[in-house]
Amino acid sequence: MFLVIFDIFMALIMYLSGFTFYKSRGKGCDFLSGYNMRSEEERKKYDENAMCRTYGKNMMLMAAPFIIGAVLDVLKPGMGCILAWIIWIIQFLFLMMKRTKLERGRMNTGTHLDEQKAFGKDKKTDM
Repeated sequence: MFLVIFDIFMALIMYLSGFTFYKSRGKGCDFLSGYNMRSEEERKKYDENAMCRTYGKNMMLMAAPFIIGAVLDVLKPGMGCILAWIIWIIQFLFLMMKRTKLERGRMNTGTHLDEQKAFGKDKKTDM
């Protein structure tokens, strides 16, 4: 029973963290590693609201393995928690690889990704 409660608790933490980012109206960007160290001039190039919504959605999706894990722990104790953490770690690694790829593409002009494709939804459009 402890593992079911633990899985539900982890799902709540992930979901509520994501929901807070999603609804922060861009104020959650201060908690994004690396972004908070950029200059004010560079920060003005990005739509902070869109970035927070994107990260919030990803964090809310990272709650799903724990919900599935809680259900599986009722049927077979221990297996759901282990499976939830494995899936969560895979999700986290994919998120970090995606972010690294976008940052590297942005900074490295030799192997440059299409900037509009990589950062188009987070960059502010000129009005």
